[in-house]
Amino acid sequence: MSVSPPASDGGAAGSAEVRAREPVTLKTLRRMAARGEKFACLAAYDATTARWLERGGVHVLLAGDSASQVVLGFDRTIDVPMEFLITITAALKRGAPRTLVMADMPFMSYHGSVESAMTNAARFMREGLADVVKLEVDETFAPLVDRLTRAGVPVCAHIGFRPQTTAVLGGPTAQGRTVDAMEQIVRDAKAMEAAGAVLILIEAVPEEVTKRVVAAVSVPVIGIGAGTACHGQILVVHDLLGLTDQPPRFAEPVEALGERIKAAGAEWAERVRTDRIGGSRYTMRNEQGQAGSSSEGTEMPKTEPAGGGGAA
Repeated sequence: MSVSPPASDGGAAGSAEVRAREPVTLKTLRRMAARGEKFACLAAYDATTARWLERGGVHVLLAGDSASQVVLGFDRTIDVPMEFLITITAALKRGAPRTLVMADMPFMSYHGSVESAMTNAARFMREGLADVVKLEVDETFAPLVDRLTRAGVPVCAHIGFRPQTTAVLGGPTAQGRTVDAMEQIVRDAKAMEAAGAVLILIEAVPEEVTKRVVAAVSVPVIGIGAGTACHGQILVVHDLLGLTDQPPRFAEPVEALGERIKAAGAEWAERVRTDRIGGSRYTMRNEQGQAGSSSEGTEMPKTEPAGGGGAA
């Protein structure tokens, strides 16, 4: 049975269907991969977005270190603080409790020593509520992945292009474009599976490389800019929604929310200018403590638990 919720009109029946969705686990992904059923993943950064993506049937959410750029405004992924990533990982899980949530372990959070890496991974599992932690690795990281796995930490091994090594590469660069480079990536994948990695994510490689990796390992493989041979696909949600000024070549938006947000901002500015702010207003109470008569209402509007706040 598919874990994706049936289409609904967003009413009460639709909400019940969403609540009835079975939780997505690693077993779910393995079964889907075995059946040849593709699963959808997105990098996201807040509980509200996570809630809607879960309702849309997305199977995996990643609290990506790309938050450094799309949330915090840095130019590089390596600038995101670990505390921030722990916070947004937990936010995703609270917003989408039936979705498998991966945590991106940031730059230098798992490179210093095995002990510090295990301590940091444990924080993502306990404080961040992560189901899986993701590490950017090659075959030399096998001992670390083995230790984490034996300690009970599920690891997604990120191979191919690894954004945290961009400074060494001199910029974002596709990988695996020669036979030797392809063979190295295949060795990386096999070493990670042997060390206990439960998922492999492969980024920015030719599809021939992806096919070799999928054939070489038995764990589900997630792709980004790696063709369609993978069991699952991931993008940054901002790229998918048309919020990125210069999305990567492999990201095709399904919406143009950037333009729509700009239009909404312009409309709000115009409403403020012309005193047409809309909504219901508060009224004075009479001396008996009863609300005065008014068609504008006196009660605070109700919001969902994860909705926006208002004035008291």
